[in-house]
Amino acid sequence: MAITRDDVKAELARVAVPDGRNLVSADLVRALTVADGAVSFVIEAPSAEIARQMEPLRAAAEGLVAKMPGVARVQAVLTAPTETKAPPSLKVGGHPKPQDGPMRVPGVDRVVAIASGKGGVGKSTLAANLAVALARQGRRVGLLDADIYGPSQPRMMGANQRPASPDGKTIHPLQAHGVTLMSIGLMLDADKAVVWRGPMLMGALQQMLGQVAWTHHTDGANLDVLIVDLPPGTGDVQLTLSTKAVVTGAVVVSTPQDVALLDARKALDMFATLKTPVLGLVENMSLFHCPNCGHEAHIFGHGGVAAEAEALGLPLLGSLPIDLETRLAGDEGTPVAAGEGPMADAFAALAQRLIEMDAG
Repeated sequence: MAITRDDVKAELARVAVPDGRNLVSADLVRALTVADGAVSFVIEAPSAEIARQMEPLRAAAEGLVAKMPGVARVQAVLTAPTETKAPPSLKVGGHPKPQDGPMRVPGVDRVVAIASGKGGVGKSTLAANLAVALARQGRRVGLLDADIYGPSQPRMMGANQRPASPDGKTIHPLQAHGVTLMSIGLMLDADKAVVWRGPMLMGALQQMLGQVAWTHHTDGANLDVLIVDLPPGTGDVQLTLSTKAVVTGAVVVSTPQDVALLDARKALDMFATLKTPVLGLVENMSLFHCPNCGHEAHIFGHGGVAAEAEALGLPLLGSLPIDLETRLAGDEGTPVAAGEGPMADAFAALAQRLIEMDAG
C-alpha cells in the first residue's frame, strides 16, 4: 500500500518538542509532500535562535520517516523566520532611477527570463520547477518573482517569511529548496492588491534587481543564474528588465492552441525588438495522461509550439503534459522538481538543456 500524507503526519506526531507537544500538534510541519515513495517536509522553528537548537529534532524526524515502509527517500529541512518585519525606512516601489543602459545584476552571472504572451499557460510553475531542477544539478540559483500584480512564487516555493533588511536598503532574500528567492509578494500583505501605475512597477523591479543580496547563501559566491518569472504580456516589467539589466536570454512558454500561440508570437516579437536573445520555447499542457485508463488526450491541440519553434529556427526546449501532481505540489509549497518521478525527470532534462546551452 502506498504511503500517504496522513501516515507521515502520524509518524511525525511521535516527535516531541520541549513544551510537551509534538511536531504536528505544535503546527511546526510545513510543505509536506509524498510522491512515489519520496517524502519531503519543512520544520519551521519560531526563531533562528530556537532553530539552532532543533537540529537533533529534525534529524530524529527524518530518521523516523525514513524507516517507514514504502519510503524510499526523505528530506527534512529546518527553517526559521529571518525577521518579523522590514524597517520603516524600506520603501517598496517608486519611480525608477536613471541608469546608463542595461547593467549586470550584482551577484549574478546570468539572467534568464521566463515569459509568456498570455496568462494561464503555466509560466510560473515552469519557473519554480526549473529553478529547483537547476539547483539539484549543482547550480547556484536565484528566483525573482517579477509578476508584481499576481505574485505566486511564495506559495509555490513554500516561503512566507518577510525578507530582512537590517539597514533599510539591502534586502536579504529567502531560501527555499536550495533556491534564493525574492518576490514582491513577500514584502506586501498577501490579501492586498497592488494598485500601482507603471512607474511604481518599474521602480519595484529595479529595486529587486539592484538592492537584493543575490549572492549564494552557503558560500557567498555569485549565483550562476537568476530565473526571472515575468508577468504575462508585453508591458512595463518586461521593458524594464530588458533595458535595465543584462539578460542572457528568454524562455517563452505557450500551450499548443492557436490563441496561445498568437500571444506567444507577440512575446517573441517583443524580445526581438528589445534585442533580448530567445533561448527557446517550451510547450506546456501538451497532452493529458488519464490516470485510470492510460489514454492520452491532446486537450489543447498538439505540436503547435514545436511547429512554431521550427518555423522560427528556435529550439523546442521541452514538451510538458498536464499533470495533477505538479499542480498539487505547487499548491503545497514543494515544487514537483524537488522530488522524484517522471515530472521531476522532465524538469531535470529541461534544466540540463539550459546548462548545455551555458544559460544555466
